[in-house]
Amino acid sequence: MTKDDIKKLIKEHNVRFIELQFVDINGQVKSLTIPAEHADKALAGEMMLDGSSIKGFRSIETSDMCLVPDIDTFQILPWRELESDSGAVNSARLICDIHNADGTPFEGCPRCNLKRVIENAKKLGFTMNVGPEAEFFLFERDENNKITTTTHDRAGYYDIGPDDLGEDVRADIVLTLQQMGFDIEASHHENADGQHEIDFKYADILTAADNVVTFRVAVKAIAAKYNLHATFMPKPICGINGSGMHCNVSLFKSGKNAFYDKKAEYELSDTAMYSIGGLLKHVKGITAVTNPTVNSYKRLVPGYEAPVYLAWSMANRSALIRVPAKRGNATRIELRSPDPSCNPYLAFAAILESCIDGVKNKIQPSAPVESNIYKLSTKERKQYKIDSLPGSLAEAIEAMDKSTVVRGALGEHIFKEFTSTKKKEWDSFRTYVSQWEIDKYLERY
Repeated sequence: MTKDDIKKLIKEHNVRFIELQFVDINGQVKSLTIPAEHADKALAGEMMLDGSSIKGFRSIETSDMCLVPDIDTFQILPWRELESDSGAVNSARLICDIHNADGTPFEGCPRCNLKRVIENAKKLGFTMNVGPEAEFFLFERDENNKITTTTHDRAGYYDIGPDDLGEDVRADIVLTLQQMGFDIEASHHENADGQHEIDFKYADILTAADNVVTFRVAVKAIAAKYNLHATFMPKPICGINGSGMHCNVSLFKSGKNAFYDKKAEYELSDTAMYSIGGLLKHVKGITAVTNPTVNSYKRLVPGYEAPVYLAWSMANRSALIRVPAKRGNATRIELRSPDPSCNPYLAFAAILESCIDGVKNKIQPSAPVESNIYKLSTKERKQYKIDSLPGSLAEAIEAMDKSTVVRGALGEHIFKEFTSTKKKEWDSFRTYVSQWEIDKYLERY
């Protein structure tokens, strides 16, 4: 796409507003909306931003920053169409990188940072594809339009209507995403009440991160049309499964899948094995990035199909890393721990850096574990040398602090801002007196 292509689309679709979107350090979408008449200025990267107002960006004395759009991300936003006397009025978006006032990429921009990690991998000849599977819940709103934790239905895995009340909502989401160029592979009801999954085709790692961000915005916007609230909170309800974002990853070299080797054991190349080894070695350090909230660790417990134990396998879904059956160009590994609350630009950078470190240092994984790890005793897990993921955000931050790989993946600026933010989040949670404590202790003591 060229700038002229964008201006043509603006005219053809009567686009009156353009959202210049970017994400903060937590992966939350931010936007500066401009009238379409100023498209030339935006496309030239001349729109300014006050970086001191965005958590993790700049201090007030060095706050001037530039929004530099990626012209390939121009999309009409289907849910923003308005009717006027002159016909339909549309809004569009451009995903932007954040640059310093002198035009250099800002080291605290998550998207710029991912580009940096991508370029480092390219120097070794590698590119990465990612296929994320982000799950979400649909909750009802009350008569005052406030969000509740009442699920939209009580259906289960792969159920259909009338049990699955989310069919029309999912269909609307799928149609909307297709309008925006997504290649949707499947959609279905997930295991828990009110839980859903929509799978879209893998893409290069930067596009995949853009897609996750767009997906989350679209799902929430369409759900709101049905007076529902869509949430990517990992564990909104106690006692049922939480929402994950399994990441199917593969490295390519010279246009070929570098994970596939027909002659090797399991038909997995050395590159694939070293990538598994790198992920297993560094996963504790990257967990604060892939699972960044206090609530994330309410999902990562035994008994609810979430991965807890550091092992890999072929078909065994109780392991942290699984190798799906397809081979050839579709050879990939599935990291099952990330959840959809993560900042995808940071999470994918950490995953790529872990794989590349495994390849560079030829880190061999232990033997695959095909037993149901959930049913193994503590003694048996010790015999297999199966470690566990961090059990809380505090443990995850501690592991992250010690990880040079994560520091390299995020860069010094983001690393410091991210860990500082998460330590404050944990401290806020640690000192908060919950209703559970009131119910449990107030009368007894």
